[in-house]
Amino acid sequence: MSQARIGREQWLVLGAAFLGWMFDGLEMGLFPIAARPALQDLLQVTSDAEVGRWNGVLTASFLLGAAAGGLVFGWLGDRIGRVRSMAASIAAYALFTGACYFATAPWQLAVLRFCAALGMGGEWSLGVALVVEFWPERLRPLMAGIIGAAANVGFLSIALLAVFFPVTPDQWRWIMLAGASPAILAVLILFFVPESRRWQAAVREKAARPIREIFTPPLLKYTILAICFASIPLVATWGGVSGFLPLWADQLAGPARPYAKGVTQVVISIGAIIGCIVAPIIGGQIGRRPVYFGLCLLSLLACQLLFREWWQYGINFLLMAGIAGCLTAAFYGWLPMYLPELFPTRVRATGQGLSFNFGRILAAGGTLSTGQLMQLFQGSYPRACSTITLIYVVGLALIWLAPETKGKPLPE
Repeated sequence: MSQARIGREQWLVLGAAFLGWMFDGLEMGLFPIAARPALQDLLQVTSDAEVGRWNGVLTASFLLGAAAGGLVFGWLGDRIGRVRSMAASIAAYALFTGACYFATAPWQLAVLRFCAALGMGGEWSLGVALVVEFWPERLRPLMAGIIGAAANVGFLSIALLAVFFPVTPDQWRWIMLAGASPAILAVLILFFVPESRRWQAAVREKAARPIREIFTPPLLKYTILAICFASIPLVATWGGVSGFLPLWADQLAGPARPYAKGVTQVVISIGAIIGCIVAPIIGGQIGRRPVYFGLCLLSLLACQLLFREWWQYGINFLLMAGIAGCLTAAFYGWLPMYLPELFPTRVRATGQGLSFNFGRILAAGGTLSTGQLMQLFQGSYPRACSTITLIYVVGLALIWLAPETKGKPLPE
């Protein structure tokens, strides 16, 4: 059972999970900032149609790597423990991101991005599992909000860095070195963070066969639904607001304002932090399903308004970007609250990790589709992104097929 008393162990676990996911967000935020100037440098082009196509490839590489990492590291977490697996995942994403400094061709960036994403995909499932297994049920929505917001704190941090030190085609490599800094956190986690006793008790009672269990009844239904609930916001954000909006801002602002993409990402990140904290708190009060439905509806409306071609870069554009960032990222506070409530302890890391990160495979298809739409629409970011974000319509109906878990204990 979850421990009722809040002590040193709970804070260590929360701190490790927060920092791990925060640096994960920093790594994710690197490429929306650096992709356009890096690709312009490596390809020796200025055409946004070609840059947009390669950005779709880079984003798809990240999403596919994260999906594979969610399965691999989630499985490790259920087999050898949350702590050692989380440390390994953080080391992986830090070292491979730093190696991007040495890339000399777009395909090399894509390969290194895939390898780094293996660790990024694994860290989320392990950190969430560790936190929900140490903290009491009454604080679960708040913990989900904090973990959900952590990635956006990292996203915000790298965006602020890019505002004060603009990333240009001849100065993009330095930001990749910043991505290697979390490696020290992996070492600290191994020495100071306690292993989940809840997991230890579960595997003593019954040997974990996580992959087999989540793909057979009765968990199969929950696995499929969880994949769908993660896929919808992932497709929309990576194929729209997070993946392409900073690039569109860069295009609108022109070369005279290279800081525009950083400012846009700052605004999106601030909105996302707010959304990630508020959504699970509301979900703890009124239920998980109504919140997901409301987020799909509001995100759909916000994205369709945002991606209109009559925008100019300025205060109104940034305000709308912040609103869209708040709504579309709020799902990432909802997901760490809801997904752990679908899977028993012995398979929790694998179940939620595969579900969340399998959604990234579909999101990879979404980003590639956005890249292809960019060419179809002759380099128009808004027309491509407004099309891909129609995916929210699916979530409006699908959520009512899922169980309501408000007020229920974690399954054992």
